[in-house]
Amino acid sequence: MSTERPFDVVVFGASGVTGRQVASYLAERAAEVGARWAVAGRDRAKVERALAEVGVSAPEVLVADLADAESLAAMASSARVVLNLVGPYTRLGRPVIEACVAGGAHYVDLTGEIPFVRRMIEAFHGPAREAGVKVVQVCGFEALPPDLAVALAAETARSRWNEPLAEADLTLTVQPPPGLPRASDVISGGTAQTIAEVTLDDDSRSVTDPAALVDDPARAEEVRRRSPLVFAPRRGPGGAVLAPMAPAAFINPAVIQRSAALGTADGDGDPPFVYREGIALGGAPATAPLRWAAAGALAGMQAAAAGITRAQPAVRRRIGGMLEKALPGSGFGPSGERMEGWRWRMALEARTAGGHAVSVSVDADGHPGYLATARMLGEAGLLLAEAGTTPQRAGCLTPATALGTASAPRFEPARVRFAVAA
Repeated sequence: MSTERPFDVVVFGASGVTGRQVASYLAERAAEVGARWAVAGRDRAKVERALAEVGVSAPEVLVADLADAESLAAMASSARVVLNLVGPYTRLGRPVIEACVAGGAHYVDLTGEIPFVRRMIEAFHGPAREAGVKVVQVCGFEALPPDLAVALAAETARSRWNEPLAEADLTLTVQPPPGLPRASDVISGGTAQTIAEVTLDDDSRSVTDPAALVDDPARAEEVRRRSPLVFAPRRGPGGAVLAPMAPAAFINPAVIQRSAALGTADGDGDPPFVYREGIALGGAPATAPLRWAAAGALAGMQAAAAGITRAQPAVRRRIGGMLEKALPGSGFGPSGERMEGWRWRMALEARTAGGHAVSVSVDADGHPGYLATARMLGEAGLLLAEAGTTPQRAGCLTPATALGTASAPRFEPARVRFAVAA
């Protein structure tokens, strides 16, 4: 790791549900790769208490406050990578990105707020490139595994047949731990507040645009034509019923289409392709009507959410205000025993323009939205801190373009395993 700065990785917002899990992962993993890490927050005592609850003692706790630009600048200048877990990002993320770009630190977050990501690309892609800084957003369960899986499929297609992908279809299966499901298993306070923030966003219409993060207007129109978002349930492999991706079907497509547009570090982007995804609702044949009904209900809720983003501003403000009050707030999430015991798998079936097939699987352990996300984020931070490990490119990047396909084996310690078959 670098000797130029005191820390390789700093976790900003380590007192939250996911932040504590990131710190817990780094407490074990950083020593294995020789990384120096620290945590940061507004209240040193609060951060120390929160980490003590999960049995973690950070090497150092930095004081950084969103209301104090100097403290953010000091945090950024002390680290090679800042992992930002302080959301909602629409309201709270920009000052941290600005400090990282100015201070020369790579930046990573977990936002799913696509309108916010779009604005950050417009504001910081150029400055970050000039500064040699990677700004990597949507870098958890959304959208690191599917983004990297599609990139692996595209790389395989280029190397074996010199052909671009024409379509990619991803299916998620989730096996929860034994016991009755709980509300906190499904949605965190942070995710809930993100939904409210997106509803209130002045650019909320872009949230359902699969080309929202594509810079070139002509390419964006081609993406919309070839791969529009569809919220209807459909039949998947093996007769499974596919429901729209949760918590939202409009996060991963925008990131994956940006990855394709950005292309490899030494080449042009691939042509737009069809991308589809869904959650498999498996079961006995007799349960098919119930599974179709459940998938239809999930599709209806997401379609309704998409409709809200297209409503008049006054309507969106009323709905967003109600959601902020009704939905759980920051800190709402599963307890420790509900973090483990989860198994989930992503199966990507891709096809090239010439008809060749490529399959990529992602097998993982741990709650996808909390534990697995925290581990992936921690490992992404360690990768970015290692000189020469990730592609030599900068700007507002996606997980796949920032980390590169060669990083896939490095996520095995995070219990996320990628495999390619062609």
